Amino acid sequence: MALLDGQVALVTGASRGIGRATARQLAALGAHVVLAARTQGGLEEVDDEIRAAGGHATLLPIDLKNPDGIDPIGPSLHGRFGRLDILVHNAGALGKLTPVGHIRPADFAECVAVNLLATYRLIRTCAPVLAASPAGRAVFVTSAVARTPRAYWGAYAATKAGMENLVLCWADEVDSTNLRVNLFDPGPTATRMRAQAFPGENPNTLPQPDAVARSLVTLCLPALTRHGALLRQADLIAQSESAGQTT
Repeated sequence: MALLDGQVALVTGASRGIGRATARQLAALGAHVVLAARTQGGLEEVDDEIRAAGGHATLLPIDLKNPDGIDPIGPSLHGRFGRLDILVHNAGALGKLTPVGHIRPADFAECVAVNLLATYRLIRTCAPVLAASPAGRAVFVTSAVARTPRAYWGAYAATKAGMENLVLCWADEVDSTNLRVNLFDPGPTATRMRAQAFPGENPNTLPQPDAVARSLVTLCLPALTRHGALLRQADLIAQSESAGQTT
C-alpha cells in the first residue's frame, strides 16, 4: 500500500515547476491529486504523466485572480471526496521588478490577488474539508525576500510577507487540531519565475523542481509533526543528510 493511498491533495500552480513536480510525487505516493492552474494544456500534460505512472488526478483550470473561482473549491471537494487531506499553495505572481514608486497598479493588484488574497480564500474554503481529514496538511510556498526586503522586489516581497503572516496566524488558531500548517521556502530553483527574475542565470546551476519537491512532499505526510513553522529547502536537506549519517 502506498503511503498516501486514499488521500486527496490539492496543488495550485500545478502545470509547471515546483507545483508540477509536487503533484507528480504526491500521485506516485498514492494520493488523488487535484491539479489547479490557469493553463488547460499544461494541466493535461501533468495529468497524462500522472496517469501514465498509474496515478490519479482531477483537473481544475482556475485563475486565482478570480475570487469567484476559488470559493466553490471547498464545497466541491466535500461533495466529491468528503474531505481534503493535503493543500499545497504553490502558485505565485512575481509582478514587475521595479522601484516601488514605479509599480503599476495592475501589477501590484495581480501580486496581491495571487500571493495574498488567494491564500486567504483558499484557507477560507479549504479549512472545513481539511478539518475532516484525520491528518490534514497545508503547505504554502514562500520566498526569502518576504523576510529580507530587496530593492525592486516591493510588490512580490510585500505580498509574500503578508501571506506568511496570514498563514502563521491560521496555524496558531488550529494548533490544538490534527491539522499541520507550514510555510516552505524552496530557495533558488530552476523555474520559469526564477528565469524571469534572473534572465542571465544558468538554470543548470540551480536545483531542479523535482529535487525541491521531494522536500516539500515530506511536509505533506501523515507522520509530520512540525506546525506553524517556516521550513527551508536547504535546512531540510541538511537534516535529511544528518539523519542518514546517524542511521
